[in-house]
Amino acid sequence: MQSINKYTFKSKALFFLSLLSVLFFASCEDVVKLDLENGPTKLVVDAEIIWQKGTTGNVQVIKVSKTAPYYNNTTPKVSGAQVKVENSNGDIFTFNETEPGSYVCNNFVPVLNMEYTLSVTAEGQSFKAVEKLTSVAPIDRVEQEIHKDGVGDETIEIVYYFKDPADQTNYYLADFKSDFLLYPEYILTDDELYNGNEINNRFTNDDDKIVPGKTIDITHRGISKNFYNYMKLILEIYGGSPFSIPPGNIRGNIVNTTDPNNFAFGYFRLCEADKVSYLVK
Repeated sequence: MQSINKYTFKSKALFFLSLLSVLFFASCEDVVKLDLENGPTKLVVDAEIIWQKGTTGNVQVIKVSKTAPYYNNTTPKVSGAQVKVENSNGDIFTFNETEPGSYVCNNFVPVLNMEYTLSVTAEGQSFKAVEKLTSVAPIDRVEQEIHKDGVGDETIEIVYYFKDPADQTNYYLADFKSDFLLYPEYILTDDELYNGNEINNRFTNDDDKIVPGKTIDITHRGISKNFYNYMKLILEIYGGSPFSIPPGNIRGNIVNTTDPNNFAFGYFRLCEADKVSYLVK
C-alpha cells in the first residue's frame, strides 16, 4: 500500500551496532566515548489526549520534562508546572501533578471535532498549542496470515482491517506493542488512494518473534494532517520511539508565548482511538 509507512527501532539499533563494531576492532584496549555537542536544554511536553472507543475518556495524562545530554540515563522531570486544557466552549480542565513531571486530569470531556487549547506554564515560561479532537474508523477485524519470503521461509503477519469513511480525508497512526519489542512499532496511513474503501495494516517481525501464545496490542488512532506530517518527519529521521528523545530541532505545535525563540519539543494532539489485543494462534 503506497500510502502506508512503517517505522521500527531496528534501523537505529543496527546503525549503532555497526558503529560499535568498527570502534571495537579499531581499538581493543581503549574505551571510546564520542564527544557529542550538547545543545541548549529544551522543555518537552508529551501531550496526547487519547479517547479510547467505549470509554468516557475522562482520565488523561500530560508529561512535562526536559532534554538531556545523549549519555544521560534519565530524563529530567519538570515539577511545579501549571497545566490546563480549555475547549472552544470555555470549559477548563486542570491537570494536577501526581508524581514528578506527570500531570493528570480526572474530569476531561472529549468531544469529536471540538477545538482544544493547551496551556503550560513552567520555569517562568508560558506555552500554548491548539488542536482538534480527531475521530477514527473502528477496527473491523484482526487476522493472522503466513508470509513466505523468496527462499520459502515463513513468518506470521498480524493484519487489522478498517473501513475508511468516504466523506472526508483521514489520517491514521497505529502502534503495535508486545513483550518482545523494546519500543512500539508505528504505522502511518492516509486515505489518499483508498478513500471510502477498506484499508488493512500489517505487522510482522523480522526476528520471527511473533509466535503462538504471544499477545499483540494494537492502538489505532485518528490524527490531524498536521500531526501526520510531524510524525512522518520524526519517524523518518529517528526511526524509533518518537517521544522518548526529541530528534533534532523538529518543532511541533507548542508555541512559547513568553519567548518565541525558546520553543518546546512535543506535539499537542487529540485522538480518538480503537484498541485491540490479539492473541497469536
